[in-house]
Amino acid sequence: MDAIRRSIHSFNGTVGKSTFGRIFRLEGSGHDLEIKNTRFTTEIRAGLTTFFTMAYIIAVNASILSDTGGNCVCNDTTGKDPICNNNAEYDTCVADLNRSLITATAALAGFSSFLFGFVTNMPVCLAPGMGLNAYFAYQIVGYHGSGLISYNLALTAVFVEGFVFIFLSLIGMRQWLVKVIPVSLKIASACGIGLFLSEIGLSYSAGIGAITGSTNTPLEIAGCPLEFQDENGFCKSHKMTSSTMWIGIFCGGIFTAYLMSYKVKCAMIAGIALVSIFSWPRGTSFTYFPNTPIGDDRFNFFKKVVNFHPIDATLNVLDWNVSKEPSHFILALFTFLYVDIIDCTATLYSMARFSGVVDPETGDFPRSTLAYCTDALCISVGALLGCSPVTAFIESGAGIAEGGKTGLTAMTCGICFFISMLFAPIFSSIPPWATGCTLILVGCLMMRQIINVNWRYIGDAVPAFVTVMFIPFGYSAAYGLIAGLLTYASLNGMIYITKVITRGYVVPDDEDQREYWTIKPHGKLPWFITASRSLTSHLNHGSDQKQDTVSVKSGESQEQFRGDSKHSDQELDTVVVIPRDPRDEKVLRKL
Repeated sequence: MDAIRRSIHSFNGTVGKSTFGRIFRLEGSGHDLEIKNTRFTTEIRAGLTTFFTMAYIIAVNASILSDTGGNCVCNDTTGKDPICNNNAEYDTCVADLNRSLITATAALAGFSSFLFGFVTNMPVCLAPGMGLNAYFAYQIVGYHGSGLISYNLALTAVFVEGFVFIFLSLIGMRQWLVKVIPVSLKIASACGIGLFLSEIGLSYSAGIGAITGSTNTPLEIAGCPLEFQDENGFCKSHKMTSSTMWIGIFCGGIFTAYLMSYKVKCAMIAGIALVSIFSWPRGTSFTYFPNTPIGDDRFNFFKKVVNFHPIDATLNVLDWNVSKEPSHFILALFTFLYVDIIDCTATLYSMARFSGVVDPETGDFPRSTLAYCTDALCISVGALLGCSPVTAFIESGAGIAEGGKTGLTAMTCGICFFISMLFAPIFSSIPPWATGCTLILVGCLMMRQIINVNWRYIGDAVPAFVTVMFIPFGYSAAYGLIAGLLTYASLNGMIYITKVITRGYVVPDDEDQREYWTIKPHGKLPWFITASRSLTSHLNHGSDQKQDTVSVKSGESQEQFRGDSKHSDQELDTVVVIPRDPRDEKVLRKL
């Protein structure tokens, strides 16, 4: 064992001293910005850990996006089934769409993670975002195309959004806009998306089928076998008797949570695999391959095991005829923009902070502009492949916890995703009840940060609660955030006006617990604003200097004047203290 350890240590040392090690700033590379305690084998192990933690996205993302129906056409002539809930021909088309999305998701995750790791040298992996895919599928396109715009037009909106993001990233606005949104609302939006994912995991289309809609109440208990559902998908009888639901709960939910309690890195993959293995044998009440035309089609593809399925159903299917639905297209584009601004940017910041590379003074991290531009480019590439926007995955934290500190971690994960493209028959045969509880558990993990909301002040607590509540109940992350922002602006605006009118005599009792917010957040301003100020300052300084040079006394050199001026500026900079929070001025006055 000692000999093996010495060999690994020697190998890491050799790689670290090579040009390869210098590129990624491994320990021993001699780079000026060498990252301590970074070893090649550790980075590879961290990349494998991240892949096994987030590999569930291959099946889950394809399952959610295939609910849109893609390019499949519903040819219902009876008028009784306008969205083809029970149409064999349509189901066959959706099954083929799912296989294309399996390959597309794996290809996009592989390309995005590899490129991001190489360009930014950060251990962060990218893939189609959970929450964003649900918003794309159920709010914008709708179930089987029943939403605002078509699948093709929605992909065009995502494609354009990526290039808008590149522009916002280059001018620095993307980083700045996230800082302007109140902290409690940013936390609440993430928690609300967690509940949204859990709601999807409980549904029939992409989950275990424990809840469904109702004519008398918004939701009701479901869990009945398919033969006891009516044409609207409501359970007429035999509620909570579905064998697929109970297998999903115990094998996909309880078992996965049990493994997670012991910090097993691939717990979610293990739960999905167990439910899938139980669901693959034919002739059972919970099989994914029933003796029907759609079941036979699934089983024939599953038997191939190793097969590369082309992305023919989703590759480059963008619709540039925006004139068909211009208002809905613009709405989709802008909602994708601000939802992505919250989700993508906040996740990148959190992962960078977890990696320990965020500068506490500026609130920024190295190569941030490159990181945001790469993420934006991958969003547009994903649209060409037929996928919803990509984002940095929070599961990257598993690889970081394993010791990953460089882009080699993300590149290793990307290579694993590329390899998984060859196993499309396996991934496309994972039933929705196998991934349903995974969505619920991901929602649970996202809800943990709810304790960081400022519940002590009503002006922060109520808008945050409205955001958390409205996202799952409104079935929209975007509208939930809008509701929270409107509530925040209205409530705190009224409090501020009352304070101004009464000249500070009438204030909330717990105002000292208010979360500090300003339109000028701490950290770097967008670079174009900084550049404009620098140019203006330079021009003003040149004008002042010219006037001072004319009035300078004889015998006093111009160089001496400039030196004195520069010295006085430095002294001024060391004396002036600008508090981040105006309430700190009271403390400064006492001191």
